[in-house]
Amino acid sequence: MILLITPLAKAQDCVLAIEGATSEAVRVCSALHLAIAELQAQTFTAVVFDQLLLDAEHDEGEVVLQHLGSAVPVYLNFAVSGTARVIRELKSALQRRGREVLAARRDAEQALHHELRDAVTAALLSCQMALQVPNLPPLAEDKMQAAVALVREMSMKLGGTA
Repeated sequence: MILLITPLAKAQDCVLAIEGATSEAVRVCSALHLAIAELQAQTFTAVVFDQLLLDAEHDEGEVVLQHLGSAVPVYLNFAVSGTARVIRELKSALQRRGREVLAARRDAEQALHHELRDAVTAALLSCQMALQVPNLPPLAEDKMQAAVALVREMSMKLGGTA
């Protein structure tokens, strides 16, 4: 869902165009204090700000920015921007956010993958060292061999060469 914050009457025309171009529902707020309530109640993918409204109510604008969550902010001057420009800027911001989210997800997956590989390597080494303990009871040795097999399987799934 997209939040559009502007007091201008032409906002409804813009809403229809944005919904058609993005396939997302659009909520309109004519004042920043109303936008704060919306942001507290809903999750938005983007918040489109009328720059003139932000300039007029700077302090309240700061409060709105604190409540954005993961929504991407888009700043436009609706007095001079046509609907086509609003859509172009919004699409660009949403695409940019999509790339950022994808990159962050990839980085997190890669970091987790490395952490898991390190843990699997440590577990395998610990099991192999435990198997070298003299006079290890046969039942303990069997259990340790089973643990080694599981750890090697995990390592293979993580792309290791156990």
